[in-house]
Amino acid sequence: MNYETILFEARDRVGRITLNRPDRLNSFTVQMHREVSHALDEGIAGKMRVLLITGAGRGFCAGQDLSDPAVRPGSDLKDALELHYNPLVRRLASLELPVIAAVNGVAAGAGASIALACDIVIAARGAKFIQSFANIGLVPDSGGTWALPRLVGQARALGLFFAGEPLSAERAEAWGLIWKCVDDDKLLGEAEALAAKFANAPTAGLALTKRLIRESGARSLPEQLDAERDAQSALGRTRDYQEGVAAFMEKRAPNFTGS
Repeated sequence: MNYETILFEARDRVGRITLNRPDRLNSFTVQMHREVSHALDEGIAGKMRVLLITGAGRGFCAGQDLSDPAVRPGSDLKDALELHYNPLVRRLASLELPVIAAVNGVAAGAGASIALACDIVIAARGAKFIQSFANIGLVPDSGGTWALPRLVGQARALGLFFAGEPLSAERAEAWGLIWKCVDDDKLLGEAEALAAKFANAPTAGLALTKRLIRESGARSLPEQLDAERDAQSALGRTRDYQEGVAAFMEKRAPNFTGS
């Protein structure tokens, strides 16, 4: 595919998607959704072990492009969610590899929800998270009502949703909404270093850790203990576990292959 709304690169086992509509703060259209989906297929086929998502220009993603005919007032917005946003969020959450969001600027509406659907969120100090749905008479979507109260609590989630006030990256870090806030000029360097680290990590272990944490809210402690047991049972037979133990005993750096 010749990408027009994103940039995609797969190198050193890292897939890199850059949302690339800077004149519209990288807001989503149907075409962008299709291109992101294709890039994910391409990255998986190429055996990427990490996915890094960021935005071009001064924004990460302003959510939905409201000029797109698919979301004009009076239309059924169910289709936009069922066909595009919900599948994307489900896919990011279920990918069996780490997904990093490097939030370089404003992340608003569904753009904030997509960032929070990633496993690790690093934000530039000048970035802001805005829950802008109330400003146009809608409810938060793309998993926003699920992720935000779990990350910052109900009181803060309702305040952010109702008031629509920008949340700075520094406060987002202090509240536990994101992993880390860094200086603007260090964002991509930090994100790339983390991606390189994960690309050489025991991918199967990271994937099962991701699944255990994401599914833990629906389980009791005994059920979670059983799930951890089953995961360890599977991982104990992998080459990466064998290599990790050998490297530890031999006091050398491990060479993980993701198998």
